[in-house]
This record gives sequence, structure tokens and C-alpha cells, in this order.
Amino acid sequence: MTLLILLGVSVFSAILLAFVGDRKFAAELSILSSAVTFIASIFLAIDVYAGGPMLAGGDFFFVDAFNVYLVVLTAFVSTTTAIFSRRYMRFERSHGKVGKAGMRFYHAMFQLFIFAMLLALLTNNVGILWISMELATLSTVLLVSLYRTPSSIEAAWKYFILCGVGIAQALFGTVLLYFAAEKVLGEGSAALLWTNLSQVSGRLEPTVLSLAFVFFMVGYGTKVGLVPLHNWLPDAHAEGPTPISAVLSGLLLNVALYALVRCKVLVDGATHSHRAGYIMMAFGLLSLLVAAFSLLRQKDIKRMFSYSSIEHMGITTFAFGLGGQVATFGALLHMLVHSLTKSAIFFTAGHASQMHGSQDMDRIRGLIKGNPLVGWGMMFGVMAIVGMPPFGVFTSEFLILTATIKDAPFFAPFFLLGLIVAFAALFRKAMPMVFGPVPPHQTALKASHLPVIVHMVLMLALGLYLPGFLSNWFHSAAGLLK
Repeated sequence: MTLLILLGVSVFSAILLAFVGDRKFAAELSILSSAVTFIASIFLAIDVYAGGPMLAGGDFFFVDAFNVYLVVLTAFVSTTTAIFSRRYMRFERSHGKVGKAGMRFYHAMFQLFIFAMLLALLTNNVGILWISMELATLSTVLLVSLYRTPSSIEAAWKYFILCGVGIAQALFGTVLLYFAAEKVLGEGSAALLWTNLSQVSGRLEPTVLSLAFVFFMVGYGTKVGLVPLHNWLPDAHAEGPTPISAVLSGLLLNVALYALVRCKVLVDGATHSHRAGYIMMAFGLLSLLVAAFSLLRQKDIKRMFSYSSIEHMGITTFAFGLGGQVATFGALLHMLVHSLTKSAIFFTAGHASQMHGSQDMDRIRGLIKGNPLVGWGMMFGVMAIVGMPPFGVFTSEFLILTATIKDAPFFAPFFLLGLIVAFAALFRKAMPMVFGPVPPHQTALKASHLPVIVHMVLMLALGLYLPGFLSNWFHSAAGLLK
């Protein structure tokens, strides 16, 4: 029943909002739908925390400590983003950027996107996972092009082509996985179920699984935004509505990485080696370094923070590739704190862009004087995302760095270099925007501060104290993945 509510509410509200998404109450309906989904996710998490992994819908759905926490995170961030969207999108409509049809389209596609991510996380079937990722791609491609400007349409096509090619590689990896599994499990959908595959991973053909992982790495790695498969991500963030940037960085990248990590576990079991981990470490470290240096030359505020997302997904991918209890625990925590921080940063970046009528950082100045809550939100968000204590990102990065020094000391200097460059680049860009003189073109704005405040409070709390139940949760998930 809980799963039915969790998935059904998003689908039903997407259909409903396709007809009434231009009404005054549409934003409130979207918030209500997301809130109900979030409440259902909490009940599901309590069931898993108390009773352990569970199957539902026959063998169609599978929930364990790894995916259920991502389900709660996805539902929570989608709720806060829906709250932020209420004022943000009304401002966009009042300034003629979006019409009635665009508003209906936005609200409907937003809920459909949330449904696609939840289905990808909860399904027990590798094939349905691929379909869900494709659905998430299609819904967000349409949202990126919402403003119908030449640059937004170009960004949407770039996103569609690159991610389309990538997801095709993931499909071929799925075919190879089935090819290896059907020899052990027999023909039919049983050979595509995570629960069955994990039980027989040691009997799967290691050569075929190794080849399949290469295709998974390219396919799902494109969705994660790993270098050199990342080119779609900065354009999509810069041209799409800011709420979509928040959920792309805060949620979709996590879901794609979730799929990749699940595949890594199977490959590790089949090959009895760390081959897949080394591949993930290489892509992760390359992404961290390239994104960190790319931050230095950004002029668009949303493009800059999109490169920050690439940097942090590189950190998380590297940590999952490194493996071990500490690194995996740190990676799980980093997914959580990055999602909370980056979505809050995009909220403030969206308001800053509306205040100055531009995303050009040279035109965004004096935030802390023009709107103190927006300015301090930007400042604290940057402090959190670069890993300053006592915010949660510091804790997760410290755990990952500690594990790297212990298990892969050769990579530690490169890892530190990426963190230092990103730290310097983001502070260099953020300080003039926050503390510079107020420009004459700055306009007053009735901003949506609640989502930013909630996210920042959670980030600070996670940096100061990790609750026992959450620590146990991550330990259980790390035990499944290490």
C-alpha cells in the first residue's frame, strides 16, 4: 500500500496538472503531491529500518537500506523544490517567460520526473531501471527547453543526444548482463531481477560482466555527469528553469550513480576482483580535477554550480570505486549532503538571477544588501559545498580522504588538489556576488526562503552530529556495497 501511494501520487498528479497546471492552485497541488510522497517514503523507510530488506508487488519492487534512503532524499528534495517553485515560477510567468501552456507542462513534467526517479530506485528489474532512466531523461529534456529560446532548445537537444547515446550504451550493457544471467537463472524476467542476480553473481561469466560494466560505465556515467561524458550538464543547468537545475543536480545524478553502483556489486561478485572499482576511481578522479579547474573560468552562475555538481559526483564515484566500509560510508553520506546543499544553492542562485535579470556573475552584486536572506543563503551554501566545517560536506569529504590515504595513498595528492582548487574557485567567484556594491539594476524580490533555511539547517546539523539511526542506516547500506 505504501509503495502504491509513493508511486501513484506522482503519476496521478502529473496527469491532473497537465490539465490544471496553469491555475492559481496548481503550485499548491504540486506541493501537496510531493509532500504526500515524502510522508509515504518515511513510512517505507521505517518498515525497512525495522524489518530489513523487503520485496513487494511479487518480485517487481525491492527495497533495502541503500535505495530506501535515496527514496526519502528524492521525495524530500522534490517537496522543497516544489515549495521553491511556487514563487519562482510565478515570477517567471509574470515576466512573460512562461505562458499558460508552459505552466501546465512544467508542473506535469516535474511530477512525472519525480515518478521516474522513484521507479528507478525501487524497481527490482534491471530492464525497468533502464526504462525509468529513459523516462527521466525525456521528461527533463522537455523541461530544459521550457523557455523555448534558441539557447534552451540547443541545450535540450545536446542533452537529448548525449544522454540518448549514453543510455543506449547502458541498454547494451543490460543485454550483456541478461546474456550472462540467463545461462544460470534461465530465460525470462527472473534473469533481470537484482535479488536473483546478487545471489548468483559468483556464477556469472566474469568476462561478459566486465564488458557489460564498461557499457554501464559509459551509459549511466553519462547521466552521472562524469568527465568526459559531462558536456550536456552545464548547458542543461544554465538554460532550464532553476527548480529543474536543483533536482537535476540534487537527485537525478544520484539515481544514475545508484544504478552504476548496483552494477559494480554484481561485477565484483562475478570477477572476484576490484576491476570495476578501479574504473570508477579513474572516472571519479578525472571528473573531480577537470571540474575543479573548469570552475575557475565560469561566468554564468548556474553553469558554475553545475561544474561543482560534476566535481562532487566525481568525489562520490571515486569513493564508491575505492570501496571499503569507511569510503562507502563517506560516499553514502556525501550523496545526502551534496543533494541538500546543491539544491539550496540553486534556489539562491535562481533568486539572485531574478533580482538582477541575468545569470552573468559580473552583473550579480550586493546580494547581502539587496536581500540579506538570499545573500547569506548564497554565502553559507558556498561555505558548505566547498567542505568548510562544521557543515556536512566536510564530514563526508574527510571520511573519503581518510580512506584514500589509507587504501590508495598515491591518489590522495590529486584528490586534495581537486578539493583545494574548487575551494579557491568558488570563493573567488562568490565573494563579489555576495558582498559587492549593490548595482542600480537590482530589483526587489519576494523570495522563497523556507527551502533554503531548512536545507542549511539540516546541513549544519549533519556536520555537528550524525544521528544514531542514520549512522546505522549507512553502515547497513555500506555492508551491502563494500
